[in-house]
Amino acid sequence: MMSTTESAKVPLRKSIGLPLLVLASGQLVISLDYNIVYVALPDIGAGLGFSDHDLQWVVSAYVVATGGFLLLGGRAADLLGRRRMFVVAALLYAGSSLVGGLAQTPGVLVAVRAVQGIGGSLLFPATLSLITTLYDEGPRNRALAVWGAAGAGGLCFGSLLGGVLVEAFGWPSVFFVNVPVAGALAVAGRLLFPADGPWDRSRHFDVAGALTATGGITLLVFLLVQAPAEGWDTPAALVSAVLSVCLLTLFAVVERRSRDPLVPARLFAHRGLLAAMGVTALFSATFSSVPYFLTLYFQTVHGYRAVATGLAFLVPAVVVAVGTQAGERAVSAFGMRRMLVGGMTLGAAGAAALGLALTSDGSYPRLLPGIVLLGLGQGAAWTGMWIAASAGVAPGDQGVASGLASTTLQVGGAVGLAVLVALAGGVGQNASGPGLLDGIRTAVFAIAGGIGCGALALLALRRATSTSP
Repeated sequence: MMSTTESAKVPLRKSIGLPLLVLASGQLVISLDYNIVYVALPDIGAGLGFSDHDLQWVVSAYVVATGGFLLLGGRAADLLGRRRMFVVAALLYAGSSLVGGLAQTPGVLVAVRAVQGIGGSLLFPATLSLITTLYDEGPRNRALAVWGAAGAGGLCFGSLLGGVLVEAFGWPSVFFVNVPVAGALAVAGRLLFPADGPWDRSRHFDVAGALTATGGITLLVFLLVQAPAEGWDTPAALVSAVLSVCLLTLFAVVERRSRDPLVPARLFAHRGLLAAMGVTALFSATFSSVPYFLTLYFQTVHGYRAVATGLAFLVPAVVVAVGTQAGERAVSAFGMRRMLVGGMTLGAAGAAALGLALTSDGSYPRLLPGIVLLGLGQGAAWTGMWIAASAGVAPGDQGVASGLASTTLQVGGAVGLAVLVALAGGVGQNASGPGLLDGIRTAVFAIAGGIGCGALALLALRRATSTSP
């Protein structure tokens, strides 16, 4: 395994270069894979005989597996090698996607989505820690902006690409498209990234910590995904809650006694990282929930088809990409905290404007002012929060720091969407009636309020620590 000192010797780059194209493409694959199946769900359900109740697991299996294994993936990148984990994760994506396209039963496809989620949990922290260790501070911020633009674009373009592929080639194409892309990433990563170096046999992988953390977080995300739809008092929800608490408590005990803990205690004393984790959770609970409600608005309120819905997300995708680049420049000009506060304030104003524009007879151009403000704020905050999560963290801890921040991103998204759907009156993909639009607007206004509160909280933290965003 690599030691911390050996990780620190990775040569830093002063220019962006071809490796960033590979790293950004890896992030694009992760983002696309999350959204691309949404528009294919009706065809998948009909083609494989899913029940209405079970079809949600085509999405949920990916979310649960990704959220549960991110912490493990982050530490694996630190100890087993960032290049190794990038290549392994890309190959895992390619292989599971091939099996997914060939799947003939619901169970196989749900299992494939879980494996893809594990691939994402390995690829995400490996990609992010490669960026933070390969580049000097100035180029690193630019690299994070490009990486962020790829991720934000993937979330928005996934719906469009999925719609085009499904209408032209059928639902298996949303899986087959990953195979050559992920395979090429594995080859490119092997060729372009610096070797991980010899393993340090004196360091041990915290197996007990990995098992308890992965089990506890997986059950927690499962609970947050399943309980809002099935009920919080069902046997599955209650058992998941109890086991999650027990495993996470056991994880805390194991970590205190471990010689090489999965999560070093020093990271919990890093106030900048803790603040960044709070921002990632809030970001996912608010900004990342907007596409869900916009999809309902476009498809259910206005009757858009899959391709038209994807096209409607082109403007948000472009604006978010612009916001990521503007955020990188704003960090240099105004500092991290001011940039994050400014981006979140812009996002809150955009969400409020968007909520006012959501009407039963409203045109798409009427939405654009809110979409532009929201997208610019989202892009800036996305870039800033990952810069903040890596700032001041030792090279040998970059992987697990990325895993911590991305875990709060996943958990925050699950909690946020559950709360917002409840506030909106339980609106879902099959919702209809006059209350649907009111529910969507309520959720968007709640998003605006949440982002605004986050901006105020960052202002209040400005004197708490010099390392916080």
